[in-house]
Amino acid sequence: MLDFLKQLTDPNSIIEYGGLWLLLFVIFAETGLLIGFFLPGDNLILLAGILCKARPDLIHVNYFVLVALMVAAAVLGNVFGYWFGKRAGDKLYSKKESWFFKKKHLEVTKTYYDKYGGNTTLIIARFLPIVRTFAPVVAGAIKVDFFKFMAFNVIGAIAWIISLSSIGYFLVQVFPEVTNYMGYIFIALIIITALPILRIIFRKKKREKV
Repeated sequence: MLDFLKQLTDPNSIIEYGGLWLLLFVIFAETGLLIGFFLPGDNLILLAGILCKARPDLIHVNYFVLVALMVAAAVLGNVFGYWFGKRAGDKLYSKKESWFFKKKHLEVTKTYYDKYGGNTTLIIARFLPIVRTFAPVVAGAIKVDFFKFMAFNVIGAIAWIISLSSIGYFLVQVFPEVTNYMGYIFIALIIITALPILRIIFRKKKREKV
C-alpha cells in the first residue's frame, strides 16, 4: 500500500506505469476527491506535456487530444467536488479530522473565497495545491450557483492545463535535455505554488498570536 501511494506522488511513476488513464484519474482525484490534495497535479501536467513530445510511446495521443482529455478530467473532478460539498453542507466544518481531512485546508480555501470571491477563487485555486482540491467542495457547501460555478470551473481548468502542459511541450523542443533535470523542475514548481498557501497560514497564525 505504501509503495502504491509513493508511486501516486511521483509524476514519472504515474505516467510510466499507469499511462494516460492513470494520469487522467490523478487529475480527476486531485480536483474532486478530498484525499487527492497530496497528489502532484502541477508536476504531472507539466511532465505530461514534456513526455507527449519526448516519449509519445507513453502517452499514445497527440498534444491537442491530451489537453482536451486533461481539461475534461479537471472539469469533472471539480463537478464531483461541488456535488460532495453541496451534499455535505455545513457538516463539513464539524467533520472529524483524519489523515486526509484537515479543517485548516477548508479554512485556507475559505480565506481565498473571502478575499477574491467565489468566481475568481475557482480560477486561482487551480494553480494552488490543496486549495484546488477544496475549492469546489467549499463552492458546493456555500451553494454557489451551479451554472456560474461551471463557467469558472471550465475557464480555470483550461487555463491550468494549457499553461503547464504547453510549457512542458515547447520547453522540450527548445531544450531536449530538460528530461535530465525534472527533479529540480518539480522541486521549483512545488516551492512556487506552495508559497501563497504558506503565506496565508503564516498570516493566520500571526493574527492568532496577537
